Amino acid sequence: MVSSAGLLLHRVGDGGEVEVLVGHMGGPLWARKDERAWTIPKGEHDPDEDPHAAAVREFTEELGSAPPDGPEIDLGQIRQRAGKTVRAWARRADFDASTATSNTFEMEWPPRSGRTATFPELDRVAWVPLTRARELLVAGQVELLDRLAEALARS
Repeated sequence: MVSSAGLLLHRVGDGGEVEVLVGHMGGPLWARKDERAWTIPKGEHDPDEDPHAAAVREFTEELGSAPPDGPEIDLGQIRQRAGKTVRAWARRADFDASTATSNTFEMEWPPRSGRTATFPELDRVAWVPLTRARELLVAGQVELLDRLAEALARS
């Protein structure tokens, strides 16, 4: 089973609504999609790697700098449709999305061309209101947003 870990930053925006920091998945397969083409900064980790440490590492790799400090909420684990599990933490902190620079991956493109192209893992990073994030994130991760909203409502 493939396991991932991620860190979801959140803040209160200028209008008083909770905003979350999400990234648009890079590469040609996602280029023309917007809704259901965004993700929290996350990535795979080995079974013996601490998931929280992996979440911090993946944030750093996908956004180009370490996550800012802030109080955290353990959002637990979800299972996405393809079977991958995602363990996530929400951290209240601000981050300048304009400074994000993602790591890259390679894939054959165009298909069956024999050529390899390099793409950013996240081609855009943005703060979006929680309500809009529910429409943008891949369906399997929406539950993490719901868990964050529930935790914030209790506090």
